Amino acid sequence: MNTNIAHPPAGRQRRRHSPEFRASVIQACLQPGVSIAAVALANGLNANMVRKWIIEERKRSVPAQAHPSRPVSVPDHGSPPAPAFVPLALPAPPATSGAIQIELRRGEATVSVSWPLSAAAECAQLLRELLR
Repeated sequence: MNTNIAHPPAGRQRRRHSPEFRASVIQACLQPGVSIAAVALANGLNANMVRKWIIEERKRSVPAQAHPSRPVSVPDHGSPPAPAFVPLALPAPPATSGAIQIELRRGEATVSVSWPLSAAAECAQLLRELLR
C-alpha cells in the first residue's frame, strides 16, 4: 500500500488575487443581467470562488450586529427581477348578440351550424363529440 501524499506539480502554485482585482470582479458580477459564471470564465476564475468572494464582501459590508444569525445569500443575476404587480382596469367586452358560425364539409355534403355565443361551452362540447 502506497501512503505517499500526492503533491501538486512543481510549476503549479496557488494563485493570489489582489483586493482591487477581486473588487472589480465582484462589481462586474453585481451588474443587472450579468452571469457570475460568465464573469468568472472571462477572467479565468472558478465560479464557486467568485461566489465565495461576493458572500465575503457582503458579510464585510453588513454590520454584524444588524443580522447576526441571518445567512447571506448571493442573488441570481442570470434573470431579471420580477416586476411588481400592477392591476389594470380593463373595459368590459362589448355585449354582442352574435352567433358562432360553423361550416363542416365532407365530400359533397356541407353542414352549416349557427350557435348562440351565450352557449359557447355547449358548442365546444358538440365539436369535441363530432371530431372524435
